[in-house]
Formats: sequence, structure tokens, C-alpha cells
Amino acid sequence: MLRIAVPNKGSLSETAAQMLSEAGYTGRRDPRDLVVADPLNDVEFFYLRPRDIATYVGSGALDVGITGRDLLLDSRSPATEIASLDFGDSTFRFAGPAGRFTDLADLSGLRVATSYPGLVEAFLATHNVAVNLVTLDGAVESAVQLGVADAVADVVSTGSTLRKAGLDIFGPVILQSTAVLITSDNEKPGIATLLRRLQGVLVARQYVLMDYDIPASLLDDACLLAPGIESPTVSSLHDPDWVAVRVMIPRLNTNHVMDALYELGARAILISSIHNARL
Repeated sequence: MLRIAVPNKGSLSETAAQMLSEAGYTGRRDPRDLVVADPLNDVEFFYLRPRDIATYVGSGALDVGITGRDLLLDSRSPATEIASLDFGDSTFRFAGPAGRFTDLADLSGLRVATSYPGLVEAFLATHNVAVNLVTLDGAVESAVQLGVADAVADVVSTGSTLRKAGLDIFGPVILQSTAVLITSDNEKPGIATLLRRLQGVLVARQYVLMDYDIPASLLDDACLLAPGIESPTVSSLHDPDWVAVRVMIPRLNTNHVMDALYELGARAILISSIHNARL
């Protein structure tokens, strides 16, 4: 039975659970449940703190897990990332009092507050910058104002929280993080199936099915506008001068492609959602 670690709370929890459900797995119904068996799929789910998942998977206690790339790197676990899951995106940057820092080297010998000491220490080591790390559990933007640190390293979205604390972002990006699937044993039975199912969910979220009718004489031009994953499916119609086409297109391009095909001469253009896929 494949043992899967899933975030029990936080920004990754809800989307991870939804993604597993869309992949055909049965998760917990009661948020208080810590262990849930899914015998139909021969898996068992363990709901854990996101920060602990890399440790459990890296030790071999659990076979595979969903966590953040930032948490994986910060843990220094031997577990490895096997797939990006494209949710829970975050960016890590340095910030300090407005106008004080311009370069990473300016931090040398100073105090830097962060909730990710392993991640930040490893990054600074690659740039040959030595600092005194101050480990906090959260709200690191207050560390400078309270005199605990000279600068901070934290998650940045818009930067508004840091600016309110009188801090400016500087230096290179520490990490672009996202939710990832991790393991310490790629050969474990069941991981390939799990990965294939999750990738099917990602495809379903990123693509839609487009159906349209078009004069056969314009088919080649239409296929240039919407070539599909491999090649469009083309079917004959009762009118021999027309054909029906089905093709997968990126969800974000839907209306642009529809407009271009309509202007070319396509009609009866329909869009359908994809619930899951295997490519």
C-alpha cells in the first residue's frame, strides 16, 4: 500500500486535497482525521504539518508526499522533487530598511531573520555571504522594527506587507517556490500511477476541448491556428465541403483562438472542459 503525506492545513492543504480527489482518490471527510485508507486505490493518506512532510518522506517512513519546494529545501531532507504541481506559488526575497541595502554582500556579518533558515543559509553559502540567522516562526517583517534583526528573508507576493513595515526588497530572488510531489524511492509501486493521475489533473486544468466546423479548403490554415497536443481530430460531415474538427487548446488562449478561427471561417465553435486526461 502506497503511503502518501498530505498537508493537513495551510495554503497547500485545500488544493492538494482537491487535486487528489480529482485524480480519483478518496481522502478524508472529517478534518480531524489524521490517517485515511483508500483500499480501492491501494493507498493510505497521512495528514501532516506541511513543514514535517519532507522529513517523513525523506526518512522513508512515508513513500511520497505533497509539500512546498521551499519546505523541502529548508528541511534539507534527502527526499527529492519528482513533479511540480503548479499551485501554492510563492517568491522568497531579502528586505531591509529603506535605502540601507543595495546588494547581497551588504548583509555580511549582519542579522537576518527568517522562518526558513535552511533555505536561506544554503542560498547565502552559494554567494559566499556569511550572516547571523535569526529563526522566527512567522511575521518576520517585524524583526527589524523590534531590533531583533537587520534584514529579513521572507515570502513576497505584492511586497505591501514589507513596505508597511518600512522595508524595501533588494538583492536576487532566493527561490520561486510551488507545491511539489516528493519521494525518496522513485521505484516504489504506485508512485508512477499517482504521478500519472496528478499530471492528468494538471492537463485538465490547463487545457480545454474545442470543437468546430470549417470548410475543408481552410482546414490547413485552421490547424496552424490550433495545432493541438499531437494533431487535431478531423471528421467528415454530411456536406462534403465541410469537416468537423476537435482539438485540445490551452485554456488561457481559448477566446483568442475562437476569434481567429471564426474570422478564418469556422462556425459552431464549442468549448468543453476536460475532467481528467492521460497523454
